[in-house]
Amino acid sequence: MSSFKDIRLFTGNANRPLAEEIAAYLGFPLGKASVKRFADGEVWVEIDENVRMTDAYIIQPTCNPANEHLMELLIMIDALKRASVDTVTAVMPYYGYARQDRKVQPRTPITSKLVADLVTAAGASRVVSIDLHAGQIQGFFDIPFDHLYALTIFLDYFKKNPVGNLVIVSPDVGGAERARAYAKRLGGSLALIDKRRPSPNVSEVMHVIGEVEGKNAVIVDDIVDTAGTLVQAAEALVKNGAKTVSACCTHPVLSGPALGRIESSKLEKLITTNTICLSEAARKCRKIHQISVAPLLAEAILRIAKGDSVSSLFV
Repeated sequence: MSSFKDIRLFTGNANRPLAEEIAAYLGFPLGKASVKRFADGEVWVEIDENVRMTDAYIIQPTCNPANEHLMELLIMIDALKRASVDTVTAVMPYYGYARQDRKVQPRTPITSKLVADLVTAAGASRVVSIDLHAGQIQGFFDIPFDHLYALTIFLDYFKKNPVGNLVIVSPDVGGAERARAYAKRLGGSLALIDKRRPSPNVSEVMHVIGEVEGKNAVIVDDIVDTAGTLVQAAEALVKNGAKTVSACCTHPVLSGPALGRIESSKLEKLITTNTICLSEAARKCRKIHQISVAPLLAEAILRIAKGDSVSSLFV
């Protein structure tokens, strides 16, 4: 069993504010590490404190720029292993490349598996992530994987900001299980959007399945990237008689035209977490409200360190 003196928290450049929140929650500072670049852009890492025989946790979502942040994570794992840590846990609040989890066309990669192999080969002992795009990604690893759910964070939000006459909406059939879990715990009904995706980042809303007329709809999803699906879903819900439409998503990727689409959409608000840092423009967007997953990740780290159950966080 570990103790606090055996734990070291480190972070790269992907989401330092979240790492600082987690460290503050646990009551000790972030470990000292330099994560810089050579003149040609190569990542350079140096661990600036003794970590021999400690349990190290690297808090690093692999968000945009995904390749840069993934390399930072891999090199930090290698640096810590070579500094004789006992274990290294990769805390990846957002698991990049998660959408490439299977072959959907001939001669395409399964990049989620490749990333899993890289993290394992670098020397990680365990991985922690939140709301994977596809649950089967856990099976790509041959090391322990703790899959956390932002559900508890969003439930706390809705308890403080209740929504009456509620219908929870999944933006596609694949998210039905997630939407059902929200509907059950919030006492709302369930609806689905029948969506066709002809190519990546392109979607076409087809039908709304379920009763939404006169109700306050909340769309739940794991990722909002270009926001095309989200905005079309909101439009379809309003056309089918929804009184109001809001959304909550775990990972605010918000690429390209996302902010403009959200601002001009039928959405009243988008509640998201801080697994990914919001850009300055996103922070200024009046419709976007961010809540923190730091307590969830900190509790998971604490339970892992003590050898306690992580799954009991969701009971």
